[in-house]
Amino acid sequence: MGTRAPAFSRRAAQSACLNIAEGAARVTRADKARAFTIARGEAVEAAAAVEIAVLCGTANQADSDRVARIVDRLVGMLTRLIR
Repeated sequence: MGTRAPAFSRRAAQSACLNIAEGAARVTRADKARAFTIARGEAVEAAAAVEIAVLCGTANQADSDRVARIVDRLVGMLTRLIR
């Protein structure tokens, strides 16, 4: 599991970015909210994967702390866009 956690976090982060782009391109409020909700979940998954990588010894705590700060801001922004 240790070596797969970084790949999973990268995949989740990419998915979050792609869903943000999709949400920005949507026209209706409901479609935007759906894409941004998915992006928010993917961002949280990416952060969780980095935390798992720290526990497995394949990432360091400083990286996890940095990711946590970025995801916290991103989740706040996405939550406002969803409303």
